[in-house]
Amino acid sequence: MKINGNSIRPGNVIEHQNRLWRAVKIQHTQPGKGGAYLQVELKDLRSGTKLNERFRSSETVEQVRLDQKEFQYLYAEGDMHTFMDTETYDQISLNADLIGEDRVIYLQDGMSVVIESFEDDPIGLNLPTQVALEVVEADAVVKGQTAASSAKPALLENGIRTSVPPHIETGTRVMINTEDGSYVERAKG
Repeated sequence: MKINGNSIRPGNVIEHQNRLWRAVKIQHTQPGKGGAYLQVELKDLRSGTKLNERFRSSETVEQVRLDQKEFQYLYAEGDMHTFMDTETYDQISLNADLIGEDRVIYLQDGMSVVIESFEDDPIGLNLPTQVALEVVEADAVVKGQTAASSAKPALLENGIRTSVPPHIETGTRVMINTEDGSYVERAKG
């Protein structure tokens, strides 16, 4: 679907220079001379490389629709991660590089994920926004520590270091944001 260059929004996937790109950041710019343009930071969906590009409203770009399908995470074997289609029970394996090293660490047995594909070729994976993880190491609270600095470092079962409130102890399950690895809340149940 063709769209105007100034209609690109963060999260849109476009075809540019014969490659698929996801718009990460946009900035409208109105210079003193000449016409306005949209400065777009693009990320290549296959290689992860970034590109800054200017699009004027007179230009058109091809917006791409990705197929999204729910899969269940099964297991890892080396760098390959296997997922099962929840409707057909077909299995596919994705390389850790395709998923992203910063996201592989959040995969858990039985987790539901959404795999994005273009022309039946998997190109990305969307994790749940939050996952429950166990705290395996948490620093002790220093007596007299003020409430203003109410966070302490903790190590989670998947190897991530994050900051948690002082009342969180080793063995506690906590909810973690998969976008930035930050503490959300104590896990329920």
